[in-house]
Amino acid sequence: MTEYLLDNGFIIVLTLVYIAFCLGIGWHFKKKAASGVREYYIAKREIPGWVISLAFFSTSASTNTYIGQAGKAFQYGLSWAWVGLIWAIFCVIAWLVLGPRMRNQSAALKSFTVPDYFQLRYKSNLSKSIRILSAVAILFATMFYMVGIAKGCAHVLESVLQIPYAWGAFLILFITCAYTIWGGMYSVLWTDAVQGIIMFGVAIIMVSLPFIYVGGVDELMTKIATTDHVTKAGQPIENGLVSFGVLVSFMYILGIGLSIGMKQISDPKSLIRFYSIDNAKSMKFAMIWTPIFLGVSLVCVMGLGALVHGMATAEEAAYLIENTDEVVGFMLQKMDNQFISGICVAGLFAAGMSSLASVILIVGTAFVKDIWDTMKPQPEEQIIKNTKWAMFAYCVLVFLISLYPPAGIVELTAFAGAVFAASFFPAIFGGLYLKWGTDLGALSSMIVGMVSTVVWRFGFRLRVESLKDLHEIIPAFLISCVVYVVVSLMSQGRVPDKKHLSKLFK
Repeated sequence: MTEYLLDNGFIIVLTLVYIAFCLGIGWHFKKKAASGVREYYIAKREIPGWVISLAFFSTSASTNTYIGQAGKAFQYGLSWAWVGLIWAIFCVIAWLVLGPRMRNQSAALKSFTVPDYFQLRYKSNLSKSIRILSAVAILFATMFYMVGIAKGCAHVLESVLQIPYAWGAFLILFITCAYTIWGGMYSVLWTDAVQGIIMFGVAIIMVSLPFIYVGGVDELMTKIATTDHVTKAGQPIENGLVSFGVLVSFMYILGIGLSIGMKQISDPKSLIRFYSIDNAKSMKFAMIWTPIFLGVSLVCVMGLGALVHGMATAEEAAYLIENTDEVVGFMLQKMDNQFISGICVAGLFAAGMSSLASVILIVGTAFVKDIWDTMKPQPEEQIIKNTKWAMFAYCVLVFLISLYPPAGIVELTAFAGAVFAASFFPAIFGGLYLKWGTDLGALSSMIVGMVSTVVWRFGFRLRVESLKDLHEIIPAFLISCVVYVVVSLMSQGRVPDKKHLSKLFK
């Protein structure tokens, strides 16, 4: 034990200080958050732009990015960085196209959640069904996303601190659950902002480590361009790490890039950020700086795994190519520097917590406010109490599944993104921009989007070799959009009345 503490004492202390800080923020906002549903769910729409900007960045670039995506480049080379470019483009789209209108319309409708936005926007005898269906989609897709985050953090703790995988998953889930339950959206956004600052710095530190270890830029690039390591199939990599498209097809890059990038224009945990921003000036600030924070970080981490080849022996590389979620933990272990590892572990914890906190709150609101309260209305104080219990119960379920995760981090995240993009985006975009969009169009596109995503993945992509690189997001999203347009045009008699639309389209 003494030797263990000497080797890992600094990392443990720094991580504990960070955790105590997050719990302290949650406790600080406990009373304010509990004063009402508006406070607990959307922080009373009074959060400054710089906080929202950092929070959007930190919750978008989670552990799935800093561990899963960074590690995937070990298998696919620097070509994987193109996924980050697609991602950054969709961040710009989210803030330019959706942000301002989402904030204005949600305020006009007094909407607290994304599912209740659908009900209030489409306003009909079907809108309650749309709300419940979208809440079910959230509970389904979020499960995969949270398991991916827990898996990534648990692997890092196992590699760096020798904490058993199950304990690592438990710690990341329930520490985050605690401060989210206490402070609601206030603690989510303020901790996310601090986590965003830490993550930005850690991204820059991490990308520099392989260069430091090998001895410089030229030395590392030469080493990975002439590596004697082999691919997962046992073929020589040669210069594949630095040549575009040699180790991975462009179609697969496009599919993963779209599925993850489009989460920002359809994922409730991202869209709910627009609800909480305080004014138009703050919106403009966040519109400029959020893509910068995200873009710089993605440049640093998306190709990181390819650089780690320069730190690995042939035997180590053969193991890591089969276990890419462990690449970042291996890199920190290889550096063997308590100070660097302590900062990076704190940053990786921040990356995991920032996204977990958001989705924990989202699943609580979806189950209690959008399903339970819609079917059987409850007093406001009871809604908050039940939301807290729902969040805790969901974390228990995620923990149990994370012990036997069904896939790697990247695939788990991409599948969740595909479900959200295919089932939510047409209804969201149509609600914000298309006056002629109807409830029937929204409901049909949600059903078709979810079904198409699941059917394409499990019925075609995982069964037909020639389709393995055609990610489910591409066919499912296109089909869902077509269904929304066609069904809306065929059901124009269901368009909300002009008075309702004039309140939204000013």
